[in-house]
Amino acid sequence: MLLTGGTGQLGRCLLDRMPSAWQVVAPSRHDLDISNAQAVQSVVQALRPALIINAAAHAGVDQAEDDVQAAYAVNAHGAQNLARAAARVGAGMLHVSTDYVFDGSADRPYTETDAPGPLNIYGRSKLEGETAVLQALRQAIIVRSSWLFSEYGQNFVRTMLRLAANGVGQLQVVDDQLGFPTYGGDLADVLIALASHMPNVAPGVYHYCGAGDETRPVSWCEFAQAVFNCAGQISPSLQLPVLLPVSSSDYPAAATRPVFSALSCKKLAGIELAGGQALSPLLHRTWRAALPRVVRQLLARR
Repeated sequence: MLLTGGTGQLGRCLLDRMPSAWQVVAPSRHDLDISNAQAVQSVVQALRPALIINAAAHAGVDQAEDDVQAAYAVNAHGAQNLARAAARVGAGMLHVSTDYVFDGSADRPYTETDAPGPLNIYGRSKLEGETAVLQALRQAIIVRSSWLFSEYGQNFVRTMLRLAANGVGQLQVVDDQLGFPTYGGDLADVLIALASHMPNVAPGVYHYCGAGDETRPVSWCEFAQAVFNCAGQISPSLQLPVLLPVSSSDYPAAATRPVFSALSCKKLAGIELAGGQALSPLLHRTWRAALPRVVRQLLARR
């Protein structure tokens, strides 16, 4: 198996959980630049993996507005390079995408059949990557997810805890963008379950997020409050900021974000794996269950 993006937060979550019997090659970005088609073809031809999991991404939403070329190089062209190389050697492919392919105009969680309409460069580049992957490799599986956090890398939870540790007294956080946070470890387990049963899983696009059995998405401000509630219980001496809810219009950012990007996981829940197994147990996991563990780990590293 070839894993790209192995040094990112999702990649590290995957490596933590992959079965020991799997032979996994996870080159760093320095060792394999997926935007280089020739390099990708060379590595894939030499390894001839049964499966490629692409967890690599240019994930800086605001940064992508300032460096469009870099975003497309990884999110669109890099994904295409991997899919084309996979097709040449007969490999399968799992590709990870984002809720930001949607425009936020829905009034209920997005399904895989809803029309995309990205509002920013990051979302557009990821959508172009999805299209390129499915065109190059019909048997590819794409999993969209949302608001990823973990004990690794840069993410919202780490940022909130860093600001608290730096003594910030008040903190403005957007309260009119709604979605479901997703723990990277839970997404990794879903990807591994899918990988374990390919090619018996129908190709195409699937959604996974950390909603569990919850039906009401949360705002970034509510997510921040949940982070601080956990931090206060784990480390009572930590001085936590006062949260000030603000609207998106009062919190200018380079990239426009959808005001609603909750994902429906019903299609994924309907998959029946070999031996009658189902993904349902994984889909009952919620971001709230994982959050205290992640906060504890991040606070321990201060």
